Order: sequence, then C-alpha cells, then structure tokens
Amino acid sequence: MSFDTPAENKAFAEKFNFNFPLICDTDRKIGTAYGANADPQKGAQRVGVIIDKQGKIKEWHARVDARAWPAEVIGRL
Repeated sequence: MSFDTPAENKAFAEKFNFNFPLICDTDRKIGTAYGANADPQKGAQRVGVIIDKQGKIKEWHARVDARAWPAEVIGRL
C-alpha cells in the first residue's frame, strides 16, 4: 500500500514487473489507521502488519525493511 497516486503506483509496479496492482491510499486513511502515518511531517513510515484469514491483526511491527520484510513473513508462514 502506498500514499502515491494510481499513476505513480502503476509506473512503480511496471518498473519492478509486479504481477499485481498496488493499493493506493492517497487520502492516507488506511495508513493512518495502521500507524504508518504517525508523523505526517515525515511522510509514510514503513510498518509491517500481518493479518489473518479472519481479518484480525496478528502482528504489527513499527519499522520494517521493505526489501527484507516479504521474505521474513513468508519464512514465518
């Protein structure tokens, strides 16, 4: 998820050959609810959230490395 526009997210996804769309949160409501916009002056913070099949938050991490996070989560599953 990103605070970027749909056009920016589309270009980013194409650049990195993603085979899925990115979620746009241009009004920052979702990011704020998940704690990724705690300080709007700094911009988005990279937080990690693991949500179970029932939609419940199982884990929340204040800071994650965007490159390493997906492999860390998959390793735990």
